[in-house]
Amino acid sequence: MGDYVISTDEFAVVLEGEQRRIKEEVARQYIACRKQKKMTQADVAAVAGMKRPNITRFETGDYNPTIDMLVKVAECMGMTVEIKLVEKAKA
Repeated sequence: MGDYVISTDEFAVVLEGEQRRIKEEVARQYIACRKQKKMTQADVAAVAGMKRPNITRFETGDYNPTIDMLVKVAECMGMTVEIKLVEKAKA
């Protein structure tokens, strides 16, 4: 399956690739926080009221997390979720 591209006269976005990059970065940040807090996947699942397999799939990139899920796992680690739009670096 190829990447899905959205394009206009001003821009082109490779949606699948960009989504994958963002998801991997969010998972990487989450895993680093979880380990820093010395929590296991089972700890996060129990405190967040989720099933452990969902946490495992999120960490391995096999699950596309909802904002609701991200808020729950952040909250159980004493953190918040921050989503922001930033200017792209010019090539």
